[in-house]
Amino acid sequence: MGKFYDTIPDELIPWIKEQRCFWVATAPLSADGHINISPKGVSGTFKIIDNKTFFYQDLTGSGVETAAHLRENGRITVLFNSFEGPPRVVRLFGAGAVHELGSPRYNELIPPEERVVGSRAAIVVDIHKVGTSSGFSVPLYQPAGERTTIHEVAAPLEEADQQYAKGRGGFNATSPISHLTFLPSASDPTKDDRAEKGMKDYWAKENVRSIDGLPGLQLGRQFAGLPAEAVEEDRKASHGSKVA
Repeated sequence: MGKFYDTIPDELIPWIKEQRCFWVATAPLSADGHINISPKGVSGTFKIIDNKTFFYQDLTGSGVETAAHLRENGRITVLFNSFEGPPRVVRLFGAGAVHELGSPRYNELIPPEERVVGSRAAIVVDIHKVGTSSGFSVPLYQPAGERTTIHEVAAPLEEADQQYAKGRGGFNATSPISHLTFLPSASDPTKDDRAEKGMKDYWAKENVRSIDGLPGLQLGRQFAGLPAEAVEEDRKASHGSKVA
């Protein structure tokens, strides 16, 4: 039988830390907006701060739904389920906040030695309810290992930015992620100067808005020359949903 708690019970914390993957669910406020569920699973990217708070590293992908939804309304549910041993499902309901790469909170939570290549934000969640249930119908699986694809794809993109920044006159590497910050163009200081096929360029092209036209990664929008709030360009680029 399912049970609910106001915080994560102490006995569940070791089990949560042992899980190899989890699912993140968010949605926009719009009634015809797209509900999103994202799988996560790179080892070491999920951390429990205390019984009411956790965070995970949001890694670069082709979408930015979670960040966009959280910026609009903060609602989030994270689900864990066992694939080995006794069946169990745990849901963490809460309010999430997006702390992007280079922000004070990001730097506090994710020191350079713990940052996974491609990490673009820390998603911090304040829990208001924890739910447990049986998961009797979930099949048994044994993990075959960690995928290396995120590193293989993201590392060359970040390397391109790093090399470009080093070759750019006036660039001063003040931190290990300086090459992923806004670099004013010599000809127009309001525009970002970046490698054509680097991570910054990817964020500027792929991570600026959700499929419903909600503003996404703020770094990406800055690199693309877009304001933080939604504009007509976002509405025109959305995938069929109305944006108020």
